[in-house]
Amino acid sequence: MPNIRHATRVELDTIIDWAAREGWNPGLEDANAFWAADPQGYWVATEDDALAAAISVVRYGGEYAFLGLYIAEPAFRGRGIGFRLWRHAIESADGGTIGLDGVVAQQENYRKSGFSRAHANIRYGGTVNVTEPPGIDLVDAAPVHAAALIDYDRRFNPARRDAFLHEWTKQLPTRRSVVLLRDGTIVGYGAIRACREGFKIGPLFADSETGADLIFRKLAAGVKGARVHLDLPEPNASARALCARYNMKPVFETARMYRGRTPDLPLARIYGITTFELG
Repeated sequence: MPNIRHATRVELDTIIDWAAREGWNPGLEDANAFWAADPQGYWVATEDDALAAAISVVRYGGEYAFLGLYIAEPAFRGRGIGFRLWRHAIESADGGTIGLDGVVAQQENYRKSGFSRAHANIRYGGTVNVTEPPGIDLVDAAPVHAAALIDYDRRFNPARRDAFLHEWTKQLPTRRSVVLLRDGTIVGYGAIRACREGFKIGPLFADSETGADLIFRKLAAGVKGARVHLDLPEPNASARALCARYNMKPVFETARMYRGRTPDLPLARIYGITTFELG
């Protein structure tokens, strides 16, 4: 029988390397933000002290969690280890709502575990060449914006993400976050980060299509000539139009699925989800 326990911070780095090997293209410094979100949210199964499988069920508050990073090492597949870990991780959510982004091939299995499909999420990608838009109301996120940004982010998510956002929106050589202001009030924000291949924008939340376009151009202009990916909710036609405008094409699809109550999220203002791994 495998031993199931919480992952260590060092093991999270290994799990993210596994994700890269699977072709999921994680960000170069995602681990710090992932860990900050919920240090108790990462689980591993081991056999003879070797890592056999991993999964995350990151809890945001007491009633919502997001499942991701469900991976088994190839040598341990087909032995039921991953499924035992899956059941243990589901139980760790204590009956609260759990979200996930499921690849097409696994969606039927997730349904058997009580998950229901809410909508598709589609990854668009392409080489984007844009000029940074002028204007003093589109600025780099700074500590002075932190409290208002966290409050704004809550409108687009089932729970607050204070600790996660503190790390995710840091200005680093590998990542940048910007906020769009109107009369000093945040009306949109976005982040871009370097990944194993190219860059990903996420989240991209905005109160208007024009605002989303401004934020997108501000972020993409900083990596001009590189490949950029944006993961968007398929029901948002304006988000799909934004990608078409900048010659980005669909490259990958998942289904956002929930076990428990499906959150009522403003998909029309979600132009890019944060990450397939943590929601």
